[in-house]
Amino acid sequence: MAFYGSFGTVLLLLAVTAPVALAFGFLGAMAARSHFLPLRWFGKGYTAIVRGVPDIAFFLFFVIALDQGIEYLRLLYKCPGWDQPVRQGNDFVVCAAAKMPLSSAPQWVHEVYGFALAVFTFAIVFGAFAANVLYGAMRAVPRAQLETAEAYGMTNRQSFWRILVPQMWVYALPGLSNLWMILIKATPLLFLLGVEDIVYWARELGGAKTQIYEYPHGDWRLYYFLALLVFYLGLTRISEIVLARLSARLSHGQATAAGEAQRKAAAA
Repeated sequence: MAFYGSFGTVLLLLAVTAPVALAFGFLGAMAARSHFLPLRWFGKGYTAIVRGVPDIAFFLFFVIALDQGIEYLRLLYKCPGWDQPVRQGNDFVVCAAAKMPLSSAPQWVHEVYGFALAVFTFAIVFGAFAANVLYGAMRAVPRAQLETAEAYGMTNRQSFWRILVPQMWVYALPGLSNLWMILIKATPLLFLLGVEDIVYWARELGGAKTQIYEYPHGDWRLYYFLALLVFYLGLTRISEIVLARLSARLSHGQATAAGEAQRKAAAA
């Protein structure tokens, strides 16, 4: 049952991470377009740094650093009289009250905390790529559209939200579609973050003898991983169908190649 439930864990990760990463990307793209120089540097630096670090290295480093940062802040608040060094060799030591989550917390709290760290890390990484895609899509919207809005007396904020943002999605969708596919393929990284996902359970249940269970059968990992292959291929195919319909809907009435093809098809 834990193996079956892990499929839901992967789907939940996708459902939560995608909008959060898109929000991070939108904020990053807005920062990169800002006229305020420090904010523009921050937006461009965020996309450049995160995109330049290998995903596995970022996942393994950032989750540990974030977890230890949270515990250190809790240490300053919960245990102000703590006089021992937090770095003791390879160990990071804080008082019991500063542990996150507490050792006395139920198991589901530990699992939710680990999952939340994983979601935030995924969102940071894929948000940087989304920011680059959205920044390019904003620049792809014809300048004449914004000049027309200015001629009608719209402010910069009005032209941004009413003209630029609605039209940029058709230019951003191809890049965001690729990011979605990459995000699907990246979900096995949950295994590296300590989350018991489908890769973890496929390895545990497929082996003849593992750290947790001992089964009378042989090594069945091949069959379990073939099931994962079918799952990911099916999820990819469903995504392609949904994204194709979304692209057709967004292209309707737009001055793009897809929009022009729709107009010609309707006229014929």
